[in-house]
Formats: sequence, structure tokens, C-alpha cells
Amino acid sequence: MASNDRIVIVGSGPAGTRAAETLHRAGCRNLTVISEAPASGGQIYRRQPQGFSRPPASLYGDDAPKAVRLHDMFDAFAGKIDYRPNTLVWNIFDHAVHTSDASGTDRLEFDRLVLSTGAMDRIVPIPGWTLPGVFTLGGSQIALKNQACSIGRAAVFAGTGPLLYLVAYQYAKAGANVAAVLDSASYLDKVRGAARMARLPRLLLRGLTYRRYLSRKNVMLREGVRLRSIAGSDNVQGIHFSAVGRDEFVACDAVGFGFGLSPEMQLAEIAGCQTHFDAANRQWVVAHDGQGRAGDGIYVAGDGSAIGGADVAELAGERAALALLADIGMPSSKTRLRQIERKLGRLATFRKGVETSFPFPADWIGEAPDETILCRCENVTFGEVRAAIARFEPQEVNRLKALARPGMGRCQGRVCGPVLAELLSAMTGKPLDQVGKLRGQGPVKPISYGRTCGQADPQVDAWMRAGEKRDGDDQGF
Repeated sequence: MASNDRIVIVGSGPAGTRAAETLHRAGCRNLTVISEAPASGGQIYRRQPQGFSRPPASLYGDDAPKAVRLHDMFDAFAGKIDYRPNTLVWNIFDHAVHTSDASGTDRLEFDRLVLSTGAMDRIVPIPGWTLPGVFTLGGSQIALKNQACSIGRAAVFAGTGPLLYLVAYQYAKAGANVAAVLDSASYLDKVRGAARMARLPRLLLRGLTYRRYLSRKNVMLREGVRLRSIAGSDNVQGIHFSAVGRDEFVACDAVGFGFGLSPEMQLAEIAGCQTHFDAANRQWVVAHDGQGRAGDGIYVAGDGSAIGGADVAELAGERAALALLADIGMPSSKTRLRQIERKLGRLATFRKGVETSFPFPADWIGEAPDETILCRCENVTFGEVRAAIARFEPQEVNRLKALARPGMGRCQGRVCGPVLAELLSAMTGKPLDQVGKLRGQGPVKPISYGRTCGQADPQVDAWMRAGEKRDGDDQGF
């Protein structure tokens, strides 16, 4: 049995790969996979460039078998579908995805859309975070995986979350000089979360193995730290922090930092999906029916809807595909669906343990010095935002954006938006969910308006004209 429904999958990480494989195997022939990356795998299983020949074990460590399996899986059917790598989906409008690549823009209509857009690093700005030599943890990992290079001669990795220890371990294992690992989570936090993480002892043991390896390499490990500032003028010279009531300094020429991950859900919002507030993680996630259905013909899977990790993403991608198959009247295994739900249940318990062990330090945001840059795209400081709040008394974050300009730059508030909401909540006393979040809007990332000879691209021009008919609000960009 085959289907000619026009199905588009955005993203080719674990969730997108598994969804595509499930749909192709079931007989969906009008299938398109679109990805910004040049090859499948996502960030977690990012492939090395052509001409590089490092073995999988050196790239992915213990996850090498999973990475190879997913890569081989995708390669087996990539030539039989409409696969579009190096392509950005910048908008979803009128039941079509709008794309941009090296040749220009395109509009692709769909009957069903699966969004597996992944996640990005979650940032807490500190003085000096915009200096050359400061990277996110994810960016640090990409440099190592993609180009086999270190972010510096002596790197400090700071923040919190499992990725902190993984990246530091990968750098140390590759022979790089890791000067320190600075974790804002305390030892007591980890004790609180250990019982739930013990439900999957293999994963818990892996994290402990990373720490033990770093200790044996004599890497400075500090827990319960408060990051104060990154020192330097034209480049990184070190990092100031406090731990156990004592101020300390570590010399370095590069810093990789991050505080967990945030879903990349802008496309889901543009497509009309609803969101809800996850109080435990202090962030918004995409609402769905429990099997990935998130709207009229829209399905979500993986970290782009809620943070769960690569194993969760792969299972959720298959689950969303099974839901899609059932919706278009094609065979869908209920037995397999029950197996997926059981596995996801165990992983959800482990995830709650992770969230307890590595809490997000929201209080740092309200206490950030006025001179600290909050929005690096527009060069807006905490002090300027505080002044706007005090003068105009906005009660909602999109109004604050219009007043002080954070979130109007190239990243469209993907980095500073959550920080802006935390600051507004801290200053007004309103719960974080009540100050809202910056609205997702197209283009979700920068695109070229004039392609050749100053002429406007017709797809972009059509979207701009359509935007003139929409109600005007505080969505400037």
C-alpha cells in the first residue's frame, strides 16, 4: 500500500531520520526531507566534512554505533526521496514551507508536515560573554567534531547540564588543554536527582565516567559556582567565578558555556501549533496530543518540541510517523507504539533526574550588572532594558521588545528572548509564564532579499506583501 500525500519533514537529526525511514518504509512516496545541514545526523551526530577520515569512535565516543546506524539508515533511502540539504526553511505560510538555499527561494506545498527542528544552547549572559573566544557548548562541540580543532589553547567549560561534562570530556580525550570545568549546579543538586537517573544506570554511569576521566587528567572541577565575568578586552584572558564563598580566577584564552538547551520551536509557532509552559524547566514547549500531533496536519518530534535528548528524539520521530500513517489511513503498528511509549516513559524519568541535578540558575539574570549586554544583535544592555521597564511599566515581553529593541536582530530573539522574559518577571514580580514569550515569526533566520542585480526575490516579496495585510503589532524586525 502506497500513499501520495505530500509529506515534508524539516530536520534530519535522530527524530527526522527515524520519521523519514518509518514513512518511506511504509510506502509514502511523495516524501521530502529538508535540512540546513550538508548531511544528516543533526548536531548530536554531525558528520565530518568530506576529506576527513576520523573513525566514528573518535567523533561520537560511546554513541558511535548509534550514529553509524542512523547515518547508514538515512543514506539507504536518501536517493529515493526528495532530499534537500543545505536548505533553510524560513517560513511556513498557507500550507506551504518557504525555503532558501544557494540557488534562491522556493515554496513547497504539503499535506502533512513533520517538524524535527532540534534545539539550541540556553544562555545566561555574564559580563564579557560577547568577547572573541567565547563559544556556546554546542558551538565548541561542533568545532571539535566538524573541524577537529579546539576553541583555544587553554579552554574553560562553564555552565551546567550533561553537555558541559560531555564536551569537556571530548576535548580532553582529543588531547586539548581543558583548564577547568565550572558547574553552577551543586553536589547536593546531583544527589537529589540521582535516584531518578539510576533508573537508567548505563546513562548515569557514562556521566560519572566523564567526570572520573577529567579528574584523572587533573582538570579543575568546581561545583556550585557563580560565574562572575569573562576577563579580557579584545580577547579572552580568563574567567572570574565564586565558589563556597570564595572568589577565584582561571586563566584561559577560550570559554565554552551554556545552561542546557531550548527547543527551536519558531517554525512550529508560525505553523499554528500551540505552546505551553514547562514550569520545572522555566521554558515554553510545543503542545501535542502525546503522539506528536500538534495541529492540522502538523506533527512535532524531538528536541524542537521539548528537550529530551537523542534517544528520546529518535523514538519520538518514529512515534510521530506512526501517528501520521494512522491519520492518512495506512497501516500503523499499535504494538510498536506501545513499545515506544514504555521506552519513552523510562527516559522521561531519567530526564526528570537530569533536570533536578542541573537546575537553571534563573536568579543570575535578575542580578546581572547593568553594563552586561543582554541582546548582542542590537547591543542592548541589561541597564537599558531595566530603564525601559521602570519608565514604561510593560507587563508583557513583546511590548518590552518594542520599547527597548532586544530581540529585533539577526537571531530574532532566539538567544535573548528567554533572558528578557526572566528579567521582566524578576522586575515586575509577575510569574514567568504570565509575562509570555517572544512570538515566533518569519523569517526565522536571515535570508537574502535581493539575489541578483538588486532585484527582489519573488518568494520573499510575496511573503512581504502578505505581511502588509496582517494586523500590525509589536513584531518589528
